[in-house]
Amino acid sequence: MRKWWPLSAVCAGSFLFLLDTTVVTVALPRIGADLTASVGQLQWVPDVYTLVLAVLMLAAGSLADRVGLRRVFLGGLAVFGLASLACGLAPDIGTLIAARGVQAIGGAALAVTGFALLAASYDGRARGTAISVFFAVSGLGAAAGPVVGGMLTEYCGWAAIFFVNVPLAVLTGLFALRALPRDTPARRSRFDVAGAVWFALFAAALVHGLTLGGSGPVAVAALVVSAIALAGFVIVERRRAEPLLELGLFRDGGFTALVACAAASTLTFAALVYVSLWLGRSHSPVTAGLVMAPLAVASFLTSTFLGKALHRFPPRVLLGSGVLLGAAGCLLQWAVGIAAGLAVTGIGVGIAGPATGAAIAAAAPPGRAGMAAGILTTTRQFGQTLGVAVLGIAYQAGGLAPVYVVAALCGGVTGLLALLPRKQAAVPV
Repeated sequence: MRKWWPLSAVCAGSFLFLLDTTVVTVALPRIGADLTASVGQLQWVPDVYTLVLAVLMLAAGSLADRVGLRRVFLGGLAVFGLASLACGLAPDIGTLIAARGVQAIGGAALAVTGFALLAASYDGRARGTAISVFFAVSGLGAAAGPVVGGMLTEYCGWAAIFFVNVPLAVLTGLFALRALPRDTPARRSRFDVAGAVWFALFAAALVHGLTLGGSGPVAVAALVVSAIALAGFVIVERRRAEPLLELGLFRDGGFTALVACAAASTLTFAALVYVSLWLGRSHSPVTAGLVMAPLAVASFLTSTFLGKALHRFPPRVLLGSGVLLGAAGCLLQWAVGIAAGLAVTGIGVGIAGPATGAAIAAAAPPGRAGMAAGILTTTRQFGQTLGVAVLGIAYQAGGLAPVYVVAALCGGVTGLLALLPRKQAAVPV
């Protein structure tokens, strides 16, 4: 059993991080009432978390490759726990937003090191099993956020959604000290500071522009800055011997398709934002969370039992099938019912997640597990941010129906493209 201790520690840390990406959704009305916050201020409670994650994930992965995965994981837990305490004690909305930003710094470290630790700790069939369980717990954490948040908010107050993280972070840290293998000697290479700065500027400007809906002078200016920063990042990375991001990976059409599938699979969670808003009009926080529970259950069960299948099917088949099922689930939510559709979507998420993780882990250059994890988590974060922005326009135009149609259309096209066979791909997508 000790063989699976690293998996247990990583899953506990990742569950905490992902739970907090969605747990605040149903608590926002209570937070606004207690802290006398405007709608615009409340929007920054989840948005600042997303922004900081997008900015730091790739850099955190690269830093972990140099400093050590275990050190960065434990440091992330400490920052996350302390910031959660500050969130719960926040006397005003400004303090809460700032504390959420710091919380996301710890979350970024947990996000990239968790997956990288598994890729480095296991191989062969054991790696497939570990990755499947990891994505099962990750999906459960993200999808269970509204349920947990609803219960804690209704019965204990909104601050409880943050206070509960503190003892859990401490216990996870103590267990991780014994469970995780000690870091190997750090790589003697300089951290790509210039690349990190350019990427941070690109990510911050892009996420801010998308959060504003992509319209208006401020949003347009932010998107222009992001394009310029991306160009600067590419120029810098092409000149680095050990860059923050190996751009050569994207010359392979299979790897590019893999990244596109990772982004498309996040549309499910982007749609959940608007499903929560719609349910919140006529349901209590607990009821709204329970309606969305089938997604968490289906995703958890599917990922848990998928480990052995990762070696039996080409990753592109699993990826394409998972994304297509997610798209079909969106249509079923519209045509049949939210709970039934979310169950099908959960099966798709449970298939696509582990397949994506296994393929990216296989594609990682030697000693760059952190970079591979950074690519995966950053792609998913950008995909969800873009999804929230695009689906927000659809929601304002006609409610949930156009949200489902857009999500299903994007997922369907991406899933079908992933299923197309490719020759001589470095990553067998």
